[in-house]
Amino acid sequence: MIKIPAIKGFDEQAFQKYFKNTGWLMFGKLLSLIVGLIIARYLGPTGFGDLNFILALVAIMAAVGALGLDTFIIRELINEPNKQNEILGTSLGLRVIVNALLIPITVAFYLFFYDQVEVKATPLTLLVVLLSGASFFKSFNVIDAYFQSQVKSKYVVHVQNTVLLVAAALKIIVVSLGLSLFWIVLVLFIEGFILAIGLIAIYQKKGGNIYNWTFSWERGKGLLAKSFPLILSAVMVSIYMKIDQVMLMAVGREAVGIYSAAANLSEAWYFIPVAIVTSVFPAIIHARKTDLPRYKKRLGNLYDLLVLISLPVALFISFFAEDITMLVYGEKFPGVGIILSIHIWSGVFVFLGSASSQYLIAEGYTSISFYRTATGAIVNVVLNLWLIPLYGGVGASIATLVACAVTTFYLLILSKTREQGIMMLKSLFLISSIQKLKKH
Repeated sequence: MIKIPAIKGFDEQAFQKYFKNTGWLMFGKLLSLIVGLIIARYLGPTGFGDLNFILALVAIMAAVGALGLDTFIIRELINEPNKQNEILGTSLGLRVIVNALLIPITVAFYLFFYDQVEVKATPLTLLVVLLSGASFFKSFNVIDAYFQSQVKSKYVVHVQNTVLLVAAALKIIVVSLGLSLFWIVLVLFIEGFILAIGLIAIYQKKGGNIYNWTFSWERGKGLLAKSFPLILSAVMVSIYMKIDQVMLMAVGREAVGIYSAAANLSEAWYFIPVAIVTSVFPAIIHARKTDLPRYKKRLGNLYDLLVLISLPVALFISFFAEDITMLVYGEKFPGVGIILSIHIWSGVFVFLGSASSQYLIAEGYTSISFYRTATGAIVNVVLNLWLIPLYGGVGASIATLVACAVTTFYLLILSKTREQGIMMLKSLFLISSIQKLKKH
Protein backbone atom coordinates (compact mmCIF):
# COMPACT_ATOMS: atom_id res chain seq x y z
CA MET A 1 0.00 0.00 0.00
CA ILE A 2 1.06 3.58 -0.62
CA LYS A 3 2.26 5.67 2.28
CA ILE A 4 1.24 9.30 2.17
CA PRO A 5 4.24 11.68 2.26
CA ALA A 6 4.67 13.46 5.57
CA ILE A 7 3.64 16.94 4.52
CA LYS A 8 2.76 19.32 7.29
CA GLY A 9 -0.94 20.07 7.43
CA PHE A 10 -2.17 16.61 6.45
CA ASP A 11 -4.15 14.66 9.01
CA GLU A 12 -2.19 11.52 8.15
CA GLN A 13 -4.43 9.08 10.00
CA ALA A 14 -7.55 10.39 8.30
CA PHE A 15 -6.01 10.59 4.85
CA GLN A 16 -4.43 7.15 5.17
CA LYS A 17 -7.96 5.78 5.50
CA TYR A 18 -8.84 7.19 2.09
CA PHE A 19 -5.70 5.82 0.43
CA LYS A 20 -5.66 2.27 1.78
CA ASN A 21 -6.93 0.78 -1.49
CA THR A 22 -4.64 2.73 -3.81
CA GLY A 23 -2.25 -0.21 -4.06
CA TRP A 24 -4.94 -2.38 -5.63
CA LEU A 25 -5.90 0.43 -7.96
CA MET A 26 -2.27 0.78 -9.05
CA PHE A 27 -2.10 -2.95 -9.71
CA GLY A 28 -5.11 -2.70 -12.01
CA LYS A 29 -3.75 0.27 -13.93
CA LEU A 30 -0.31 -1.33 -14.27
CA LEU A 31 -1.87 -4.49 -15.67
CA SER A 32 -3.91 -2.42 -18.14
CA LEU A 33 -0.75 -0.60 -19.24
CA ILE A 34 1.18 -3.81 -19.81
CA VAL A 35 -1.63 -5.40 -21.82
CA GLY A 36 -2.05 -2.15 -23.76
CA LEU A 37 1.64 -2.19 -24.69
CA ILE A 38 1.36 -5.80 -25.86
CA ILE A 39 -1.59 -4.86 -28.06
CA ALA A 40 0.25 -1.83 -29.45
CA ARG A 41 3.24 -3.93 -30.47
CA TYR A 42 0.94 -6.58 -31.93
CA LEU A 43 -1.19 -4.20 -34.01
CA GLY A 44 1.66 -1.91 -35.08
CA PRO A 45 1.21 1.82 -35.78
CA THR A 46 -1.56 1.41 -38.38
CA GLY A 47 -3.80 -1.02 -36.49
CA PHE A 48 -3.15 0.77 -33.22
CA GLY A 49 -4.05 4.02 -34.96
CA ASP A 50 -7.39 2.58 -36.09
CA LEU A 51 -8.18 1.39 -32.56
CA ASN A 52 -7.32 4.69 -30.89
CA PHE A 53 -9.09 6.73 -33.54
CA ILE A 54 -12.34 4.92 -32.70
CA LEU A 55 -11.66 5.02 -28.95
CA ALA A 56 -11.18 8.79 -29.17
CA LEU A 57 -14.47 9.29 -31.01
CA VAL A 58 -16.36 7.13 -28.53
CA ALA A 59 -14.69 8.82 -25.54
CA ILE A 60 -15.84 12.25 -26.68
CA MET A 61 -19.41 10.99 -27.00
CA ALA A 62 -19.20 9.03 -23.73
CA ALA A 63 -18.47 12.26 -21.88
CA VAL A 64 -22.07 13.23 -22.62
CA GLY A 65 -23.38 9.89 -21.35
CA ALA A 66 -21.79 10.35 -17.92
CA LEU A 67 -24.00 13.45 -17.51
CA GLY A 68 -21.46 14.97 -15.11
CA LEU A 69 -23.30 13.22 -12.28
CA ASP A 70 -20.61 11.30 -10.37
CA THR A 71 -19.61 14.05 -7.97
CA PHE A 72 -23.19 15.21 -7.50
CA ILE A 73 -24.34 11.66 -6.74
CA ILE A 74 -21.69 11.48 -4.00
CA ARG A 75 -22.73 14.85 -2.60
CA GLU A 76 -26.44 14.02 -2.71
CA LEU A 77 -25.87 10.67 -0.98
CA ILE A 78 -23.82 12.32 1.76
CA ASN A 79 -26.42 15.04 2.29
CA GLU A 80 -29.51 12.82 1.96
CA PRO A 81 -28.58 9.23 2.89
CA ASN A 82 -32.26 8.34 3.41
CA LYS A 83 -32.90 9.08 -0.30
CA GLN A 84 -30.33 6.55 -1.54
CA ASN A 85 -32.71 4.49 -3.68
CA GLU A 86 -34.20 7.55 -5.36
CA ILE A 87 -30.82 9.19 -6.04
CA LEU A 88 -29.24 6.04 -7.49
CA GLY A 89 -32.32 4.95 -9.41
CA THR A 90 -32.81 8.35 -10.99
CA SER A 91 -29.12 8.68 -11.89
CA LEU A 92 -29.06 5.23 -13.50
CA GLY A 93 -32.26 5.91 -15.43
CA LEU A 94 -30.93 9.16 -16.85
CA ARG A 95 -27.68 7.55 -17.92
CA VAL A 96 -29.31 4.52 -19.53
CA ILE A 97 -31.59 6.73 -21.63
CA VAL A 98 -28.83 9.06 -22.77
CA ASN A 99 -26.24 6.33 -23.44
CA ALA A 100 -28.75 4.31 -25.46
CA LEU A 101 -29.40 7.36 -27.65
CA LEU A 102 -25.68 8.01 -28.03
CA ILE A 103 -24.99 4.69 -29.78
CA PRO A 104 -26.69 5.61 -33.10
CA ILE A 105 -25.50 9.22 -32.76
CA THR A 106 -21.88 8.08 -32.41
CA VAL A 107 -22.18 5.77 -35.42
CA ALA A 108 -23.71 8.56 -37.51
CA PHE A 109 -20.96 10.94 -36.44
CA TYR A 110 -18.33 8.36 -37.34
CA LEU A 111 -19.83 7.71 -40.77
CA PHE A 112 -19.75 11.42 -41.49
CA PHE A 113 -16.13 11.67 -40.38
CA TYR A 114 -15.28 8.41 -42.18
CA ASP A 115 -16.34 9.96 -45.47
CA GLN A 116 -14.21 13.01 -44.75
CA VAL A 117 -10.95 11.23 -43.91
CA GLU A 118 -11.47 8.26 -46.26
CA VAL A 119 -10.30 5.57 -43.85
CA LYS A 120 -11.32 2.78 -46.21
CA ALA A 121 -8.65 0.15 -45.61
CA THR A 122 -10.50 -1.39 -42.64
CA PRO A 123 -14.27 -1.79 -42.07
CA LEU A 124 -14.46 0.06 -38.76
CA THR A 125 -18.21 0.79 -38.48
CA LEU A 126 -18.97 -2.42 -36.56
CA LEU A 127 -16.11 -1.62 -34.19
CA VAL A 128 -17.66 1.78 -33.50
CA VAL A 129 -20.96 0.06 -32.64
CA LEU A 130 -19.26 -2.37 -30.26
CA LEU A 131 -17.23 0.30 -28.47
CA SER A 132 -20.30 2.52 -28.19
CA GLY A 133 -22.08 -0.44 -26.62
CA ALA A 134 -19.23 -0.89 -24.16
CA SER A 135 -19.64 2.77 -23.24
CA PHE A 136 -23.36 2.15 -22.58
CA PHE A 137 -22.48 -0.25 -19.76
CA LYS A 138 -20.72 2.60 -17.95
CA SER A 139 -24.19 3.77 -16.94
CA PHE A 140 -23.83 1.44 -13.95
CA ASN A 141 -20.88 3.45 -12.63
CA VAL A 142 -23.46 5.12 -10.40
CA ILE A 143 -22.78 2.16 -8.09
CA ASP A 144 -19.13 3.21 -7.91
CA ALA A 145 -20.28 6.67 -6.83
CA TYR A 146 -22.35 5.11 -4.05
CA PHE A 147 -19.38 3.21 -2.61
CA GLN A 148 -17.22 6.33 -2.87
CA SER A 149 -19.78 8.23 -0.78
CA GLN A 150 -19.48 5.52 1.88
CA VAL A 151 -15.64 5.51 1.69
CA LYS A 152 -15.86 1.86 0.68
CA SER A 153 -14.26 1.99 -2.75
CA LYS A 154 -12.33 -1.19 -1.98
CA TYR A 155 -15.33 -3.26 -3.06
CA VAL A 156 -15.46 -1.60 -6.47
CA VAL A 157 -11.69 -1.83 -6.88
CA HIS A 158 -11.82 -5.59 -6.23
CA VAL A 159 -14.56 -6.01 -8.85
CA GLN A 160 -12.66 -3.86 -11.35
CA ASN A 161 -9.45 -5.82 -10.86
CA THR A 162 -11.21 -9.17 -11.21
CA VAL A 163 -12.80 -8.05 -14.48
CA LEU A 164 -9.48 -6.60 -15.57
CA LEU A 165 -7.72 -9.92 -15.03
CA VAL A 166 -10.35 -11.75 -17.08
CA ALA A 167 -10.18 -9.16 -19.88
CA ALA A 168 -6.37 -9.17 -19.84
CA ALA A 169 -6.34 -12.95 -20.25
CA LEU A 170 -8.79 -12.73 -23.17
CA LYS A 171 -6.73 -10.02 -24.90
CA ILE A 172 -3.54 -12.05 -24.55
CA ILE A 173 -5.36 -15.05 -26.03
CA VAL A 174 -6.47 -12.90 -28.98
CA VAL A 175 -2.88 -11.77 -29.56
CA SER A 176 -1.50 -15.31 -29.13
CA LEU A 177 -3.93 -16.62 -31.73
CA GLY A 178 -3.07 -13.80 -34.15
CA LEU A 179 -6.68 -12.64 -34.41
CA SER A 180 -7.80 -9.35 -35.94
CA LEU A 181 -8.61 -5.98 -34.37
CA PHE A 182 -12.29 -6.97 -34.30
CA TRP A 183 -11.62 -9.56 -31.60
CA ILE A 184 -9.77 -7.06 -29.42
CA VAL A 185 -12.73 -4.69 -29.65
CA LEU A 186 -15.12 -7.55 -28.87
CA VAL A 187 -13.16 -8.23 -25.68
CA LEU A 188 -13.55 -4.55 -24.74
CA PHE A 189 -17.30 -4.90 -25.21
CA ILE A 190 -17.40 -8.04 -23.05
CA GLU A 191 -15.25 -6.33 -20.43
CA GLY A 192 -17.76 -3.48 -20.13
CA PHE A 193 -20.67 -5.92 -19.82
CA ILE A 194 -18.99 -8.05 -17.14
CA LEU A 195 -18.01 -4.97 -15.14
CA ALA A 196 -21.62 -3.76 -15.10
CA ILE A 197 -22.77 -7.18 -13.85
CA GLY A 198 -20.01 -7.16 -11.22
CA LEU A 199 -21.01 -3.73 -9.93
CA ILE A 200 -24.64 -4.83 -9.63
CA ALA A 201 -23.58 -7.99 -7.77
CA ILE A 202 -21.36 -6.15 -5.26
CA TYR A 203 -24.09 -3.58 -4.61
CA GLN A 204 -26.58 -6.36 -3.95
CA LYS A 205 -24.16 -7.88 -1.48
CA LYS A 206 -22.72 -4.81 0.25
CA GLY A 207 -24.90 -1.80 -0.58
CA GLY A 208 -28.59 -2.60 -0.76
CA ASN A 209 -31.13 -3.89 -3.22
CA ILE A 210 -31.08 -2.46 -6.73
CA TYR A 211 -34.71 -3.53 -7.15
CA ASN A 212 -35.66 -0.92 -4.56
CA TRP A 213 -34.28 1.90 -6.72
CA THR A 214 -36.87 4.39 -7.91
CA PHE A 215 -36.92 7.02 -10.61
CA SER A 216 -38.02 10.59 -9.88
CA TRP A 217 -38.42 13.16 -12.63
CA GLU A 218 -38.16 15.91 -10.04
CA ARG A 219 -34.89 14.52 -8.74
CA GLY A 220 -33.70 14.03 -12.32
CA LYS A 221 -34.46 17.62 -13.26
CA GLY A 222 -32.62 18.81 -10.17
CA LEU A 223 -29.56 16.68 -10.86
CA LEU A 224 -29.40 17.70 -14.52
CA ALA A 225 -29.84 21.39 -13.66
CA LYS A 226 -26.85 21.18 -11.32
CA SER A 227 -24.70 18.98 -13.53
CA PHE A 228 -25.42 20.49 -16.97
CA PRO A 229 -22.34 22.76 -16.91
CA LEU A 230 -20.28 19.71 -15.93
CA ILE A 231 -21.66 17.74 -18.88
CA LEU A 232 -20.37 20.42 -21.21
CA SER A 233 -17.13 20.57 -19.23
CA ALA A 234 -16.65 16.81 -19.54
CA VAL A 235 -17.18 17.03 -23.30
CA MET A 236 -14.64 19.84 -23.49
CA VAL A 237 -12.17 17.82 -21.41
CA SER A 238 -12.62 14.86 -23.75
CA ILE A 239 -12.11 17.13 -26.74
CA TYR A 240 -8.83 18.56 -25.58
CA MET A 241 -7.63 15.16 -24.34
CA LYS A 242 -8.80 13.08 -27.33
CA ILE A 243 -9.29 15.39 -30.30
CA ASP A 244 -5.61 14.97 -31.20
CA GLN A 245 -6.15 11.37 -32.36
CA VAL A 246 -9.18 12.42 -34.39
CA MET A 247 -7.47 15.36 -36.09
CA LEU A 248 -4.25 13.42 -36.67
CA MET A 249 -6.15 11.03 -38.94
CA ALA A 250 -5.82 13.73 -41.59
CA VAL A 251 -2.07 12.99 -41.53
CA GLY A 252 -2.56 9.23 -41.59
CA ARG A 253 -3.46 6.15 -39.57
CA GLU A 254 0.18 5.48 -38.72
CA ALA A 255 0.56 8.99 -37.29
CA VAL A 256 -2.42 8.33 -35.02
CA GLY A 257 -0.86 5.06 -33.88
CA ILE A 258 2.53 6.61 -33.08
CA TYR A 259 0.99 9.54 -31.21
CA SER A 260 -1.35 7.20 -29.32
CA ALA A 261 1.58 5.01 -28.30
CA ALA A 262 3.22 8.06 -26.68
CA ALA A 263 -0.03 9.37 -25.17
CA ASN A 264 -0.87 5.99 -23.63
CA LEU A 265 2.45 5.95 -21.80
CA SER A 266 2.12 9.60 -20.81
CA GLU A 267 -1.44 9.21 -19.52
CA ALA A 268 -0.92 5.85 -17.81
CA TRP A 269 -0.52 7.52 -14.42
CA TYR A 270 -3.49 9.90 -14.67
CA PHE A 271 -5.43 7.58 -12.38
CA ILE A 272 -3.24 8.80 -9.50
CA PRO A 273 -4.71 12.33 -9.20
CA VAL A 274 -8.19 10.92 -9.81
CA ALA A 275 -7.72 8.37 -7.02
CA ILE A 276 -6.28 10.94 -4.63
CA VAL A 277 -8.81 13.67 -5.34
CA THR A 278 -11.77 11.27 -5.32
CA SER A 279 -10.63 9.82 -2.01
CA VAL A 280 -10.19 13.13 -0.20
CA PHE A 281 -13.23 14.88 -1.69
CA PRO A 282 -15.58 13.88 1.18
CA ALA A 283 -13.04 15.24 3.69
CA ILE A 284 -12.72 18.49 1.74
CA ILE A 285 -16.51 18.90 1.57
CA HIS A 286 -16.73 18.28 5.32
CA ALA A 287 -14.06 20.90 6.03
CA ARG A 288 -15.87 23.36 3.75
CA LYS A 289 -18.92 23.07 5.98
CA THR A 290 -17.21 23.12 9.36
CA ASP A 291 -13.81 24.83 9.19
CA LEU A 292 -12.92 27.21 6.30
CA PRO A 293 -9.23 27.70 7.28
CA ARG A 294 -8.82 23.92 7.43
CA TYR A 295 -10.60 23.66 4.07
CA LYS A 296 -8.13 26.04 2.41
CA LYS A 297 -5.21 24.33 4.10
CA ARG A 298 -6.29 20.95 2.83
CA LEU A 299 -6.62 22.28 -0.71
CA GLY A 300 -3.15 23.83 -0.53
CA ASN A 301 -1.66 20.60 0.82
CA LEU A 302 -3.42 18.66 -1.91
CA TYR A 303 -1.86 20.88 -4.60
CA ASP A 304 1.57 20.44 -3.02
CA LEU A 305 1.21 16.67 -2.88
CA LEU A 306 0.14 16.39 -6.52
CA VAL A 307 3.05 18.54 -7.72
CA LEU A 308 5.55 16.57 -5.63
CA ILE A 309 4.30 13.41 -7.32
CA SER A 310 4.01 14.68 -10.91
CA LEU A 311 7.06 16.93 -11.31
CA PRO A 312 9.81 14.33 -10.70
CA VAL A 313 8.08 11.85 -13.01
CA ALA A 314 7.82 14.43 -15.80
CA LEU A 315 11.52 15.29 -15.45
CA PHE A 316 12.61 11.65 -15.48
CA ILE A 317 10.47 10.70 -18.49
CA SER A 318 11.63 13.76 -20.44
CA PHE A 319 15.28 12.82 -20.08
CA PHE A 320 14.85 9.12 -20.80
CA ALA A 321 11.90 9.13 -23.23
CA GLU A 322 13.88 7.71 -26.16
CA ASP A 323 15.31 4.86 -24.07
CA ILE A 324 11.93 4.07 -22.55
CA THR A 325 10.07 3.96 -25.85
CA MET A 326 12.77 1.88 -27.51
CA LEU A 327 12.56 -0.60 -24.64
CA VAL A 328 8.76 -0.70 -24.74
CA TYR A 329 7.99 -0.51 -28.46
CA GLY A 330 11.26 -1.33 -30.18
CA GLU A 331 11.61 0.17 -33.67
CA LYS A 332 7.96 -0.27 -34.66
CA PHE A 333 6.96 3.26 -33.58
CA PRO A 334 9.53 5.72 -34.96
CA GLY A 335 9.45 9.21 -33.44
CA VAL A 336 7.42 8.22 -30.39
CA GLY A 337 10.18 9.29 -27.95
CA ILE A 338 10.12 13.01 -28.74
CA ILE A 339 6.32 13.04 -28.57
CA LEU A 340 6.42 11.39 -25.14
CA SER A 341 9.04 13.82 -23.83
CA ILE A 342 6.68 16.72 -24.57
CA HIS A 343 3.34 15.09 -23.76
CA ILE A 344 4.46 13.92 -20.30
CA TRP A 345 4.46 17.52 -19.02
CA SER A 346 0.73 17.74 -19.58
CA GLY A 347 0.42 15.45 -16.57
CA VAL A 348 1.63 18.12 -14.16
CA PHE A 349 -1.26 20.36 -15.18
CA VAL A 350 -3.72 17.45 -15.27
CA PHE A 351 -2.81 16.66 -11.64
CA LEU A 352 -3.42 20.25 -10.53
CA GLY A 353 -6.52 20.54 -12.69
CA SER A 354 -8.07 17.46 -11.08
CA ALA A 355 -7.71 19.02 -7.63
CA SER A 356 -8.96 22.48 -8.62
CA SER A 357 -11.99 20.90 -10.31
CA GLN A 358 -13.09 19.62 -6.92
CA TYR A 359 -12.62 23.09 -5.48
CA LEU A 360 -14.94 24.51 -8.16
CA ILE A 361 -17.56 21.88 -7.37
CA ALA A 362 -17.28 22.45 -3.61
CA GLU A 363 -17.82 26.19 -4.16
CA GLY A 364 -20.65 25.68 -6.64
CA TYR A 365 -18.68 27.26 -9.50
CA THR A 366 -19.85 24.77 -12.13
CA SER A 367 -20.16 27.47 -14.81
CA ILE A 368 -16.51 28.41 -14.28
CA SER A 369 -15.60 24.75 -14.68
CA PHE A 370 -17.26 24.78 -18.07
CA TYR A 371 -15.69 28.03 -19.25
CA ARG A 372 -12.19 26.98 -18.34
CA THR A 373 -12.43 23.57 -20.03
CA ALA A 374 -14.09 25.15 -23.06
CA THR A 375 -11.18 27.58 -23.28
CA GLY A 376 -8.72 24.70 -23.12
CA ALA A 377 -10.59 22.74 -25.78
CA ILE A 378 -10.68 25.73 -28.14
CA VAL A 379 -6.97 26.37 -27.60
CA ASN A 380 -6.21 22.72 -28.35
CA VAL A 381 -8.30 22.59 -31.54
CA VAL A 382 -6.86 25.87 -32.85
CA LEU A 383 -3.28 24.81 -32.10
CA ASN A 384 -3.89 21.39 -33.66
CA LEU A 385 -5.16 23.03 -36.85
CA TRP A 386 -1.92 25.00 -36.98
CA LEU A 387 0.68 22.55 -35.63
CA ILE A 388 -0.46 19.12 -36.90
CA PRO A 389 0.04 19.94 -40.61
CA LEU A 390 3.51 21.27 -39.76
CA TYR A 391 4.78 18.78 -37.16
CA GLY A 392 2.32 15.87 -37.02
CA GLY A 393 2.30 14.09 -33.66
CA VAL A 394 4.87 16.47 -32.15
CA GLY A 395 2.56 19.38 -32.95
CA ALA A 396 -0.37 17.55 -31.38
CA SER A 397 1.61 16.95 -28.18
CA ILE A 398 2.53 20.65 -27.96
CA ALA A 399 -1.11 21.60 -28.47
CA THR A 400 -2.21 19.28 -25.66
CA LEU A 401 0.44 20.62 -23.28
CA VAL A 402 -0.51 24.25 -23.87
CA ALA A 403 -4.23 23.45 -23.61
CA CYS A 404 -3.76 21.67 -20.26
CA ALA A 405 -1.75 24.60 -18.87
CA VAL A 406 -4.32 27.15 -20.03
CA THR A 407 -7.19 25.11 -18.57
CA THR A 408 -5.54 24.65 -15.18
CA PHE A 409 -4.55 28.29 -14.68
CA TYR A 410 -7.74 29.77 -16.08
CA LEU A 411 -8.59 30.39 -12.41
CA LEU A 412 -6.07 33.26 -12.37
CA ILE A 413 -8.31 35.29 -14.68
CA LEU A 414 -11.27 35.57 -12.29
CA SER A 415 -11.09 37.50 -9.03
CA LYS A 416 -13.10 35.00 -7.00
CA THR A 417 -10.91 32.05 -8.01
CA ARG A 418 -7.57 33.89 -8.28
CA GLU A 419 -6.53 32.84 -4.77
CA GLN A 420 -6.70 29.18 -5.81
CA GLY A 421 -4.77 29.92 -9.00
CA ILE A 422 -2.02 31.57 -6.97
CA MET A 423 -1.97 28.62 -4.57
CA MET A 424 -1.45 26.27 -7.52
CA LEU A 425 1.32 28.47 -8.90
CA LYS A 426 3.08 28.40 -5.53
CA SER A 427 2.76 24.62 -5.49
CA LEU A 428 3.99 24.30 -9.09
CA PHE A 429 7.14 26.32 -8.40
CA LEU A 430 7.59 24.54 -5.03
CA ILE A 431 7.27 27.83 -3.13
CA SER A 432 4.75 26.53 -0.60
CA SER A 433 6.66 23.27 -0.13
CA ILE A 434 9.89 25.17 0.55
CA GLN A 435 8.06 27.43 3.03
CA LYS A 436 6.86 24.36 4.92
CA LEU A 437 10.36 22.91 5.03
CA LYS A 438 11.69 26.16 6.49
CA LYS A 439 9.11 25.97 9.30
CA HIS A 440 10.40 22.56 10.39
